[in-house]
Amino acid sequence: MSLAEKPDAAEMHLDGIPHVVATARSADPAAPLVVLLHGRGSNEREILGLADHLPQGFAYAAVRAPIAEGGGYAWFANRGIGRPTPESLAEQMAWFRSWLDGFAPAGRPVILVGFSGGAAFAGGLILNDPHRFSGAAILYGTLPFDAGVPVTPARLNGLDVFVAHGDQDRVIPEELLARTWEYLTTESAASTHARRDPGGHRISAQTLNELGTWISVTGSLPAGLDPSAIH
Repeated sequence: MSLAEKPDAAEMHLDGIPHVVATARSADPAAPLVVLLHGRGSNEREILGLADHLPQGFAYAAVRAPIAEGGGYAWFANRGIGRPTPESLAEQMAWFRSWLDGFAPAGRPVILVGFSGGAAFAGGLILNDPHRFSGAAILYGTLPFDAGVPVTPARLNGLDVFVAHGDQDRVIPEELLARTWEYLTTESAASTHARRDPGGHRISAQTLNELGTWISVTGSLPAGLDPSAIH
């Protein structure tokens, strides 16, 4: 595993916030890219450890969120847990895309994996521009409802999505988890692999195992293959 945390001076937001990225596994610029998005108050180094348990042959990049908070970092300002402000979400998504579009130009497969606050951010990215991504994993978090991104019928039509919730999760409001589950498994028209975990607000070994299988299929999906075959 390599850890690259040198911000590129050419990749700076207007406010001067650098893109700090930790990388692992394949260094091939054509390899499918899995972008790991950490939770609120965490950092890129902590979530990069997931790469040790995920499929080889992929490039993994863990991005540090741009807002310093509580000894860690956050993806957006919010109005409560799981409720981003529209202005902050839009600004930070533009900041993220300024990195992504240089690091992984259009045509390179990109899969987002977000945990908790990172799940809400990943959800915002796919709802804002669903055709930019090969898939997204929304882990133990909510979509950013009422935050300026379209959460409309068939918005994610055909997009590969992995969603996992913990039945004992007491961190994310239950109402937001229910709305997220309902939207991703029905109204969004996404090709969704859904898992309910008996635990709480953490990634279980079983979920990590299913996520790895889903990434393998989503990142190298032959034409016409239905991702639901991994169930």
